[in-house]
Amino acid sequence: MARARKPSRLAAACAAVLALGAAAVAGTPAPAAAAGKPRGHDVSSHQKDVDWADSRARGARFVYVKATESHTYRTPYYARQYDGARAAGLVRGAYHFALPDRSSGRAQAAFFVRNGGGWRPDGWTLPPALDIEYNPYGPHKCYGLRKAAMTAWIRAFSDEVRRLTGRRPVIYTTAHWWNTCTGASRAFADHPLWVARYDAPDPGTLPSGWRAWTLWQYDNGGGLPGDQNLFNGSLTRLRSFARGG
Repeated sequence: MARARKPSRLAAACAAVLALGAAAVAGTPAPAAAAGKPRGHDVSSHQKDVDWADSRARGARFVYVKATESHTYRTPYYARQYDGARAAGLVRGAYHFALPDRSSGRAQAAFFVRNGGGWRPDGWTLPPALDIEYNPYGPHKCYGLRKAAMTAWIRAFSDEVRRLTGRRPVIYTTAHWWNTCTGASRAFADHPLWVARYDAPDPGTLPSGWRAWTLWQYDNGGGLPGDQNLFNGSLTRLRSFARGG
């Protein structure tokens, strides 16, 4: 993903990460809170051709694949990453990287769904995901939008995704970005949360409005290609989540 900024590293967190470093290289989860939770990762064009059989052998059970960005960019490796993950037995889904200063939420949602962001209740397809975070292309981390405008943009994206697919999107973000750029909006608590927080033993304080996380991106490198993630539940619950439960 266009990277979520890492928070400041506390000494205790550093010690925990170093102590578990060898395990992470070997493909096991780094955070202590990972015990028993399905591991996954997310990839984009940076990872190019992924060895999906190797990912599964290292413990991956799900993956999110970047499909689109703004209303013009389509990831050139999307189809073979998405299809390759499914062929290897991974539950997979697509995500969209939002650029709210380029076009409307509705336009970007429609572009996303047309280019890989669909969903079907087959137990193998994760709900579409919206990656909404720090602006990687300029100094304005909130893309120059006021808090109310940002919240309205996300709502428009979500409403269009639901209209086209039947599901609300997963929202990927950080607590700091969300609370800063939406004014700590509590209007999206009915959306699954994919929270990013690195080098920490747990996801920490969640973005305003959420009481629980569904996915946790806990590092941008490790035993699996791309970013490292956990699902907050059992493998059975993961498959149920994919079906729409």
